[in-house]
Amino acid sequence: MWSYTLRRIFATVPTVLAVITVCYFMLHATPGGPFDTERKVSAAVLANLQAKYHLDMPLWQQYLYYLNSLLHGDLGASFRYADWSVNDLVAKALPVSLVIGGTAMLISMLIGTALGVLAALRQNSHVDHFVMLIGNIGSAFPSFVIGPVLVLIFAIWLQWAPSGGWNDFEVRYMVLPIALLTFINVSTIGRVMRGSLIEVLNSNFIRTARAKGMPLRTVILRHAMRPALLPVVSVLGPLAISSITAAVVTETWFSLPGLGKLIVNGAANRDYTLVLGLVILVTVLAVTLNLLVDLAYALLDPKIRY
Repeated sequence: MWSYTLRRIFATVPTVLAVITVCYFMLHATPGGPFDTERKVSAAVLANLQAKYHLDMPLWQQYLYYLNSLLHGDLGASFRYADWSVNDLVAKALPVSLVIGGTAMLISMLIGTALGVLAALRQNSHVDHFVMLIGNIGSAFPSFVIGPVLVLIFAIWLQWAPSGGWNDFEVRYMVLPIALLTFINVSTIGRVMRGSLIEVLNSNFIRTARAKGMPLRTVILRHAMRPALLPVVSVLGPLAISSITAAVVTETWFSLPGLGKLIVNGAANRDYTLVLGLVILVTVLAVTLNLLVDLAYALLDPKIRY
């Protein structure tokens, strides 16, 4: 497995390089520039700004200069945030997104798996209908619709939690954002777990275990759970990545100083280095999560070998 892991890590280098190249030239091909504002500056000031950020070079030289900075771990200086580098901005915003998204994923995994198991064991019951209702609502309504509903009910009507803001990881400000992401993820995990466990329970080896007189709890926990979790593990990678993309809406709506807000501000301000740094970060996270999902297969299914 170690050789497979190393091969996968080396194979990610061309993928990340291709993403950087495409995004770099697409950003520079868009109309306007980072210093095109309503307030006009003199030609001398504009020339100094372009020289400071190496924008006076030919595009291919700017690209090679940026790659050289990346090799040294430098994501560049922000065009819009004075005296701030992209590394500093990401280091400040990443913990917020990791806490919100990571907590939501952990809670979603536990609740979604439990609801899926209950729904599979009690098909066509009220529990099954409730799980499918949650799954349909979470799939049909996007986050920018569910978010305002949560604010309306829990922040305005019941006044149980603030509608937005951030106070240095204070729990009450994280309740609604985590609840929003958890609800969306539970709807997917619950449906996948239910369908997977129903299929596994109809397998021949489960019938054999039941025929031997094993209790249902032992059959579920010892024989059915591991193969039933394989499809759930498959969707964890895309769900984690979608949580990052959903942060654009979630963090903007709840006024959280995370990566989502940086993406919006960077795109609006044409902050090339900031947008590129966030794209690289999301790409690395996506590749890493997919690798972890593939490695988790071998732990859950003994038949899989790399």
